[in-house]
Amino acid sequence: MKILVIDDDHLVRYTLSKILRKHGHEVSMAADGARGTELLSAERPELVITDIIMPEQEGFETIVQIRRDYEHIKVIAISGGFRTGNLDVLSMAHALGADDVLAKPFEEDDLLRAVDRVRTGSPVSSRLSAD
Repeated sequence: MKILVIDDDHLVRYTLSKILRKHGHEVSMAADGARGTELLSAERPELVITDIIMPEQEGFETIVQIRRDYEHIKVIAISGGFRTGNLDVLSMAHALGADDVLAKPFEEDDLLRAVDRVRTGSPVSSRLSAD
């Protein structure tokens, strides 16, 4: 699967890319939503994994643009956010069109399960409605 990882943290981009490549995915990367959305037509990813809180263009705007211009592309939103507001941020990302969400920090298996869920069209787990 072709995946675009958008995150302003270099270490997060590198780590996610390494994990995804290890499992056979083709990965491109961008440091913010503005650069990420520029890459969409050239890279033609099937999935975008985007952080929410970033400079230049944050993840919410990125998700809205993807839904408007590339509705076939799947989206996983990720965020560390503030401990008190993290679930709200991810719920909002889901409401804006993210196919799945992950709270940072997450384990490799969590990432791979989320990728598999969006690839197969499985529903998002119930963690969004838990609180």
